[in-house]
Amino acid sequence: MRKSIQDIANWLNIEAGEHGEKIVTGVSIDTRTIKEGDLFIPFRGEKTNGHKYVLQAFEKGASCSLWLKDEPNPPKDVPLLFVEDSGLALQQMARMYRNELKAKFIGITGSNGKTSSKDILASLLSPFYKVQKTIGNFNNELGLPLTILSLDEDTEIAVLEMGMSGFGEIEFLSTLAKPHYAVITNIGEAHMQDLGSREGIAKAKFEIIKGFDSEGVLCYDGDEPLLRALIEITPQLRSKSFGFQQGNDLMIREIETTEKGSRFIVDGELNGEFFIPILGKHQVKNALGAMLVAKSLGMSDEQIRKGLEQVSLTDMRMQLVPVGDVLFINDAYNAAPTSMKAAIEFLQSTSMRKDKWLVLGDMLELGDKEQQFHEELAKYIDENHISRICLFGPRMEWLYHKIAPRFTGRILHTKDDYGKIVDYIKQHADKDSLILIKGSRGMKLETIINTFNK
Repeated sequence: MRKSIQDIANWLNIEAGEHGEKIVTGVSIDTRTIKEGDLFIPFRGEKTNGHKYVLQAFEKGASCSLWLKDEPNPPKDVPLLFVEDSGLALQQMARMYRNELKAKFIGITGSNGKTSSKDILASLLSPFYKVQKTIGNFNNELGLPLTILSLDEDTEIAVLEMGMSGFGEIEFLSTLAKPHYAVITNIGEAHMQDLGSREGIAKAKFEIIKGFDSEGVLCYDGDEPLLRALIEITPQLRSKSFGFQQGNDLMIREIETTEKGSRFIVDGELNGEFFIPILGKHQVKNALGAMLVAKSLGMSDEQIRKGLEQVSLTDMRMQLVPVGDVLFINDAYNAAPTSMKAAIEFLQSTSMRKDKWLVLGDMLELGDKEQQFHEELAKYIDENHISRICLFGPRMEWLYHKIAPRFTGRILHTKDDYGKIVDYIKQHADKDSLILIKGSRGMKLETIINTFNK
């Protein structure tokens, strides 16, 4: 972004003041990461008031700052734009800037796999377009506007992750971003406590089409009946399905996994063999949504094939981490029943190493059914394929009681002590060990690898 203070004032329909010609080249809500030329946006919350840091923002090179009209004692002789609400102002700036950009916008949502799908798609497209994507998890009503305002004016493709916890949130993000293409990765159980059922989750994710114009294209998990039902009652929607089942527009026929990644064969909109340097059947499925978007953009099968070969994911998503003789799979960024089952299935099916371990942490935000969801994992764990299990967190005690009789002498549970798991691994793991670590973000299971590594 490169706009004058006057331009921004025009977006907000307010007075620019005497510094209207000064240039703004970015937006920040945090003085710790502010860059020269940024517009600083102070928020007033229960614990802190961002207006206390406005002068610090200018000391670090800010060009301008917002200031709430009812906040007393605005500083003198610095460029300020006076607004009623910082959040609404941020969203309005993003809305106006979005309308000026010529880039193709792609929105990605789903219960699991949003960030992986975003990373896969951005990597796939990057050799052929100027691509920018959501950084980190800036995927909500504040993060998405910040992402849009960070886009360069000559960006050709913007890949935007869209998260939510309740109804109406995806609709808001979609109508703000106005995506030309969208991907729904899957429907799981995350946010069950807010949305009540998987049907509710599906409807909330399906809101991503609200920002479409008549040419918008939705690529969705065609193996999910709840999404197919919503597609059927939206006949005007242009859509493409992907998955394992017959009848999808892009279907996985075969997958082969090695330590280098996943080789797979597809039929439908694309045909033939492809490779991604990522582990997991669920990650191959995430790649299909990206492939359909790329095909819709006009890329050839060979371009898509070459793009996939250089894909990389954000850390802690099926990330191979060798520590001494032991090989960890760090999938500790997040967890829900759907992604947990997929990771367990991968570990049990891989032939990378013969001594296979599960280190699982609590799954959070599952509502009234959280005990059921933890206990049900026992059905997917095969004692003939898993050597040892370590369980971390109070909720994992439910799984422990379900599965302990099948793993006598091969299972450990601790509610809050990472050190016990580290010691257990050091005692029993060796050069043949492959250890999958997975849990919800709040469990911070990567601490086990970090501690083991010291």
